Amino acid sequence: MSINPEEVREKLEKLRHNLKDRVERTHKHIHEREERVSADFGEQSVEMENQELVIMLDAEARDELRQIDKALHRIAEGCYDQCSKCGEPIMEARLLALPFTETCITCASQEGS
Repeated sequence: MSINPEEVREKLEKLRHNLKDRVERTHKHIHEREERVSADFGEQSVEMENQELVIMLDAEARDELRQIDKALHRIAEGCYDQCSKCGEPIMEARLLALPFTETCITCASQEGS
């Protein structure tokens, strides 16, 4: 592997830290809001849409955190650049673009990823 695993690990750790901060903020927004619900139906609708967006962003961040944790585990195990589906090497360009990917482009395209 020509990618430096230590550099990738550091990049993933930074991304992980940023995502954990986002999850913490979205959690506070979702569960610790002190604002009253508006009496205006139109405003309630906008508030609900905003709440749904925050929930979606939270779920997305949590999913990325799981993927990053798996990538960090693969780095520790020495199999970071191996496809989890077929065992073939994952192209360096793919790993640079998606550092937490666990599949080669062939397997990803078969999954629809």
